[in-house]
Amino acid sequence: NATTMSSAAAVASLVLRSPSSRRRPSSVALFGYNQHRSRVSVLAAASASNNCSGSRERDYHHYSHQHHQSRFFQSSNHRNYYLAAAVAGGSAALLSSTSTNTPTNNTVLCEKKKLDAPPVGEPFPLKPPKNKEVAGPKGIPSRAEQIRRLKSSNNNLEAYDVLVIGGGATGAGVAFDAATRTDIANGKLKVACIERGDFASETSSRSTKLIWAGIKYLASASAALLSLDSLSSPITAVKDFWSEFSMVFNCHQERKYMLDKQKHLTNWVPIVCPFTEWNIWPPPFGHPIFSLFPVLAPAVFKFYDALSQFTCPPSYIMTKKEARTKFPQLNEKDIKYCAVFYEGQHNDSRTNLAIALSAAEKGAHIANYVEMKEGIFDGDSGKVIGVKAQDRISGEEFEIYAKNIIFAGGPFTDKLREKEEEVKGATTPAVQGASGSHIVLPGYFAPKDMGLLDYNTSDGRFLFFLPWQGSVIVGTTDKKCDAETLPYPPEEEIQWMMKEVEKYLSHDLKVRRSDVLSAWRGWRPLAADPHAPPGGQVSRDHVISTNPVSGVTFIAGGKWTTWREMAEDVLDKVLGDNKGKCNTLDIVLHGGEGYHHSLSIQLIQKYGISEEVAEHLVNTYGGRVWEVVEKCKPTGKQWPKYGVNIVEGYPYIEAEIRFACQEYACTIEDILSRRTRLAFLNSEAAKEALPRVADIMAEELGWNKATKKEQIKNAENYLLAYGGRIPYEDDVALRFFTHEDAMDMFREIDRDGSGFIDPTELKEMSIRLGNPLSDKQLKEVFRTIDTNKDGKISADEFVEWVKDEQTKNDVKRYFHSTARVLFEEIDTDGSGFLDQGELMDVTIRLGEVFTEKEIKQLFKEMDTNKDGKVDIEEFIKWMDKKNDKTGFRQLLAKDMQGSLQQGVWLERKTSKSGVKLQRKYTNSGSFLG
Repeated sequence: NATTMSSAAAVASLVLRSPSSRRRPSSVALFGYNQHRSRVSVLAAASASNNCSGSRERDYHHYSHQHHQSRFFQSSNHRNYYLAAAVAGGSAALLSSTSTNTPTNNTVLCEKKKLDAPPVGEPFPLKPPKNKEVAGPKGIPSRAEQIRRLKSSNNNLEAYDVLVIGGGATGAGVAFDAATRTDIANGKLKVACIERGDFASETSSRSTKLIWAGIKYLASASAALLSLDSLSSPITAVKDFWSEFSMVFNCHQERKYMLDKQKHLTNWVPIVCPFTEWNIWPPPFGHPIFSLFPVLAPAVFKFYDALSQFTCPPSYIMTKKEARTKFPQLNEKDIKYCAVFYEGQHNDSRTNLAIALSAAEKGAHIANYVEMKEGIFDGDSGKVIGVKAQDRISGEEFEIYAKNIIFAGGPFTDKLREKEEEVKGATTPAVQGASGSHIVLPGYFAPKDMGLLDYNTSDGRFLFFLPWQGSVIVGTTDKKCDAETLPYPPEEEIQWMMKEVEKYLSHDLKVRRSDVLSAWRGWRPLAADPHAPPGGQVSRDHVISTNPVSGVTFIAGGKWTTWREMAEDVLDKVLGDNKGKCNTLDIVLHGGEGYHHSLSIQLIQKYGISEEVAEHLVNTYGGRVWEVVEKCKPTGKQWPKYGVNIVEGYPYIEAEIRFACQEYACTIEDILSRRTRLAFLNSEAAKEALPRVADIMAEELGWNKATKKEQIKNAENYLLAYGGRIPYEDDVALRFFTHEDAMDMFREIDRDGSGFIDPTELKEMSIRLGNPLSDKQLKEVFRTIDTNKDGKISADEFVEWVKDEQTKNDVKRYFHSTARVLFEEIDTDGSGFLDQGELMDVTIRLGEVFTEKEIKQLFKEMDTNKDGKVDIEEFIKWMDKKNDKTGFRQLLAKDMQGSLQQGVWLERKTSKSGVKLQRKYTNSGSFLG
């Protein structure tokens, strides 16, 4: 009714004027918008409490109960939307403001990030900072020197033998292999490698951090072989199984190489498979034999060990009693036993950088932030004989000639392949992206030296739960979708991972949305050979293909584990008879020389740095750690004496920033994301560290004030693409609360911690929200929730009220009522229908004109009965949909906050069609009150 709608409107209007959180503009709403286009939600209901501007917590890992209420407002003023929504239904008037940030089955919608994404396949935009030259690490040329060497190959006479485009694990690996080959006809290969971003800036830094041998592939191959479908073509089924088995066997050999030879970069991690029943149905991998996996698991893992010739730590059985001691976070009540096996683990971006620097040590001319703009074509043969490149740091453009060009662009390989075609648009797609999403939780969710595998999730994907760098990574395997440059994962993926991981954890250990410190996703390339003859064999591993017209070869697919094998294979094919001898199996990567297990002790004894910092430095830089600690400055403390931390709670020190500039770090984001892993571990901690990182990089790279300001802005924008404790919805949708969400709401209202809500606390909450209830309203709300009529509201009563269908319906009605108001705003001629002209008008009034094609598509989506006009019910149904291909709903929110604070929305004198628009809403007359 009008009264309750007015109350809801008043709350929403008030909220839009509330001070924003120090962390970021946050407003939770019934409308959530796409991260690339939004500014603020239409119906925000963030807290108006003065607590919103409270100080930031300094401990990013440990959130005690005593800090819960202050943190509720400090970092999550987006939680407070539910009151504005539920008020429309009467009895739900009060508690809308105290939702948690977990949108799963009960209502929460949130603002998306202010971030303009680059077009798919394009690098993150960068204005050339023109960094000054910095010396490289000992024995390695500076980045500036590498650029000079690349420029010198500007004609056919100076052409490289091999030019690699792409500096991820595969591309850097190809450069490293080529630079170390022997028995070459001319003595040694002349090698170059360019990367448009930083080394590992895309897929290679966003893995699950495992060097794993692929037990999933072994299981899926077995399931396929034993399926009924294989009976129709048994020979093909056996060949497919053997191909998959061979791939897994090779993975074991490559894993052995990494764990045995590169000890400074890798470690073994035991992974627990908990079994809660002896027979699983429906069975994993869709085959009945796997229903007995709990019984067969010990034998399966021993066979898995055998594929590595038993060079890995042996798998074993862990009883329920042992699990209680070794993995106390597990839910011991339901566990029968646990099977434990081992996989390798590493810091993926550091391994990638070590490969690239190893290539540089061996003579390869390799540089990051150098982008291939287009190919150089031979006038007679039409072959690609070089590339036109741009140094994105200086802005200079130059040419690089090469006899053999290899594309190693991962999921963006097809974008590179477009540049090898003289006729644009002639490229046949060859690579599809498959995303793996990850969230990071505080370290207390798992033992520091043991992980967990859920092999039977609700949608069949593997889910890893792994300790890493003092935190816990939860990561999924492949989900096919187009690759993007930015790392932000969909909110639904974050929610799915949280839900799945709770299955095995103690019921006392809840994974809350506010526990998510960071979130990201990467894209693995799934490849097919576009140049294979009809009926040719389809590879189940990496694909190597040469374009017969351009002469360019690309390599795609594979896994982190097989980077070395992939490099060897592609060079063997490209070099042919002059391939020489591959020596990479015998070479220790950058940092391996001088590494030993007691190195951290020596650092502590000589420099007086903390044990945590010493361990981190050794595990990152290996034997090169002395070059880092030489740059350490005194802390001014009794202990540790040296090693000033970048941010509290993490072992990264300022000396690493200075050394990273020598290791070709060019931007602030390079430091925060890959030279340290701060953004991956805790996106808020990365933002906290950003100013100090900028100060040090400005000193090292010679930035002036304008450049420094630009770099800070770029880094801030990029960091927005990492998930964190505050959720961002991907589209407009109606969602509802979980049990834990309701309990968070309850604890916030229960100010004295008594375990009950009394009428006084209920009234205080309404006052804090700026919407005080009258005594009559208060009694009505309290009576509705207090079902046993004992004069106090228990947690159970509160949860039941939140889950009640009537409460949900109140929210839904409010959602639809606001959609009706939006409809009236767009329907400028008051006809009761929307036409294409009015849709075009509203895009103009909101400052972003859609094309006629976009308007037609939008109108087609809305006009479900195909009568050439959109009525109110069709509009509401469209608003309820999850899809928003044109971005129109996101646009409705653009720059809304400022307009609503002035009491004006969609206010322009005339529309495109000349209709005079005179609606100017004041604070007492707009739809927000």
